Amino acid sequence: MDTKLKKLENILSKMDSVLVAFSGGVDSTLLLKVAQDVLHEKVLAVTALSSTYPKREEQSARDIAKGLKAQHDCITTHELDSSQFTQNPTNRCYFCKRELFSQLQLIAQKKGYRYIVEASNRDDEKDFRPGFQAVKELGVRSPLREAGFTKEEIRQLSKKLKLPTFDKPSLACLASRFPYGQSIDKKKLHMVEQAEEYLYSLNFKQCRVRHHGSIARIEVEPEDIERLYDPTVRKGITRELKKLGFTYITLDLEGFRSGSMNEPLEV
Repeated sequence: MDTKLKKLENILSKMDSVLVAFSGGVDSTLLLKVAQDVLHEKVLAVTALSSTYPKREEQSARDIAKGLKAQHDCITTHELDSSQFTQNPTNRCYFCKRELFSQLQLIAQKKGYRYIVEASNRDDEKDFRPGFQAVKELGVRSPLREAGFTKEEIRQLSKKLKLPTFDKPSLACLASRFPYGQSIDKKKLHMVEQAEEYLYSLNFKQCRVRHHGSIARIEVEPEDIERLYDPTVRKGITRELKKLGFTYITLDLEGFRSGSMNEPLEV
């Protein structure tokens, strides 16, 4: 891991100055920290806010950036203004990333940052990631991937560096809660966000509420499934999610897994 860290530092040192696409997640926090260690004040973190980004994460990103004493800006992206995004095709993420990195390009050009960097890692290559096309088209760099870091190595290094995100659950855009082909709008995104907020309030550390029209499909960590056998917990979840507009509340017996909406593409 030390060899990969040195490689990452070398990659960043050659960039001279960088704008970091910063979500406040495990990967982008490590990338921001190392970029600051190497480039010092020649680093700007930018967080994109929209209806697809959970509000709880906005404050978290601000707090983490402040803790790192990073220069940090927030912008608003407008992917929901595009029917190419809201129609939710299989390459939906391409249109989201294209919107994001196009805005970041303008900021980098205006403020004089030579490179835009994002925080994907080697494990992301194993999943269906159409957003990588936008990364490539717009010349965005992926230093963690280039240095060969896996997710587990990122967590290990984050712990070593005493970053608060080392054990933070994986983040994902709220649009990832919808089956491809099912349209996305602000109301549906709010349903999902509020449903997950309720589950977090019950101390489920990692969860997803997948939106299948009138059906909510809940994913929690396999070891947490047993908690849902409790009648009080189960009735509370059912009551709250029905208030949000779901008719049927279901549990996915496989438990939480990233990218479960991509599984039909693998058949």
